[in-house]
Amino acid sequence: MKIDDLDFERLRDYMHQNYGINLAKKRSLVESRLTNPITAAGFNNFHDYINDVLSDKSGAKIDKLITLLTTNYTYFMREDVHYKYMTATALPELTSSIKDFDLRIWSAGCSSGEEAYTTAMVLDNYFGYGRGKWDSTILATDISPKVLALAAAGVYPPEHLEKLPEAWARKYFSKTPDGNVEISDALKKEVVFREFNLMGGFQRFRRKFHIIFCRNVMIYFDTQTKAQLAQKFFDALEPGGYFFIGMSETLSGIYNGFEQIAPAIYKKTTNKGVLS
Repeated sequence: MKIDDLDFERLRDYMHQNYGINLAKKRSLVESRLTNPITAAGFNNFHDYINDVLSDKSGAKIDKLITLLTTNYTYFMREDVHYKYMTATALPELTSSIKDFDLRIWSAGCSSGEEAYTTAMVLDNYFGYGRGKWDSTILATDISPKVLALAAAGVYPPEHLEKLPEAWARKYFSKTPDGNVEISDALKKEVVFREFNLMGGFQRFRRKFHIIFCRNVMIYFDTQTKAQLAQKFFDALEPGGYFFIGMSETLSGIYNGFEQIAPAIYKKTTNKGVLS
């Protein structure tokens, strides 16, 4: 099914203005990902489907559309170099300087929760028996209530665990009757899932974070939006805090407030961010 110019422009502009999502060069993706859902919903063209979605006052249909356009395959221990750096460098450095035992971590654009739960496992193994004295509950946010519900349920197909150490798989998961695996209740308590639009204000956060993950999210944004969002993340970090983005992403030529420590790993070493 093909989308005509006017309907594509209407959808493109709506997604950019309301969610920062840049579809300008993703026309073929829009057609490939939406054709089957549109047909299944009883429509035979994009025009009627877009009218229906944008007129839905409940927000449920736009949520489904966002999920269809942005959700990518993810898994536990994805881009594990970040977790290795976190364990070897970031956590020792941060925990030695935090006096109130309040370690604040945010998984932004958390999708179905694999990143946030992996981070919780890393913390559990890093702190060991000493974790009890630390407040290290992870905030995990996403724009889609649908994927947040999946994340909170914590049930996954076994193939999502293929990169996870076998000992961690045994420790943190149990098999379900339908052949899937479920996160332990103890680990679920270490993550709080909330709906959040990154294009909105960050004023809701009362305290700054020590670590922020926003990996493979900004690929959907144009350069200007990426720069504005990087500034928001910079402002939301404590001095000395770390910012992790996807391995296929970069802030080079976009935003130079952070110091780049390693590929896709940035640190807030100054108090003033600068747009490139």
